[in-house]
Amino acid sequence: MRKKLSNIAGVTLIEILIGIVISVVMMAAMFTSYNVVNNSYSQVTDRAKISSQGRDVIGMMMRDIRNAGYKYYGDNVKTNNEHAPIIITKSSNFNNDCDKIDIVYGDVDYNKNKTPKYVYQRYKITYHCEKSKLPNKNAKPLPGGKQPPIDAFAIYKTKVIWDKNANNWKNPETDGVDATYKKQLIADYIEDLVFIPIDEEGKIINPPPTPTNATKSKLYKIKTIDIALTVRSTKNFFRNIKARFQETLNDQTRKKVKTDRYLRESIVVTAHARNLGMQ
Repeated sequence: MRKKLSNIAGVTLIEILIGIVISVVMMAAMFTSYNVVNNSYSQVTDRAKISSQGRDVIGMMMRDIRNAGYKYYGDNVKTNNEHAPIIITKSSNFNNDCDKIDIVYGDVDYNKNKTPKYVYQRYKITYHCEKSKLPNKNAKPLPGGKQPPIDAFAIYKTKVIWDKNANNWKNPETDGVDATYKKQLIADYIEDLVFIPIDEEGKIINPPPTPTNATKSKLYKIKTIDIALTVRSTKNFFRNIKARFQETLNDQTRKKVKTDRYLRESIVVTAHARNLGMQ
């Protein structure tokens, strides 16, 4: 019996411990590699998301700006100062709001069973910023336990129709028109939104023209609108907290420095106001 037991092969406790150590080291290396790859993928995804969001918003604005001033042949809507094709309101406090733009264009409702068959309309689209209402989950709660909002803006879009009888813009909540709507949230995590009107000579129109200000003669001579949109990542992007610059377009007073870990991307495009010359 003793001879048989002495011939049985096995492993010692030391060998088992060495095997466990090697396995742990291998698993740690695999986890570290996975974590690095996953973080890199998350960063690429986050960068793609903010770029996509910004370009979607810019694309929407460009389509609307191209329609500014458009009218159908035979349009009989009486025009007044409320129908200025593009009105840009510059921000007066960069910490509380961004630039605002109003875009007016003509449209027509057709119904072959009515007389007249064609009813011409006037619509106004507005883009403006408000302070974001999203809660900052990383901030210290306010008294009462409510989280303060994130330090960013939200962009809203509104569409209204002109009341030809009352000579004012109708309330989209009560006008009974499917095409209009009250302010709708279209983007959040916005750092800044800038609109700059350019005339046919390529010069900035400053101040942006309105029917009553010093540059009113340029109201229908806007050739293009430069748009600058700065979007912020939804969560921390960089490892280290440090001062990060938020660039702006043609106005150094709007340049901000924020100490955080967020990624910011600025998108600058030129939208052609191709229908303003049709007045």
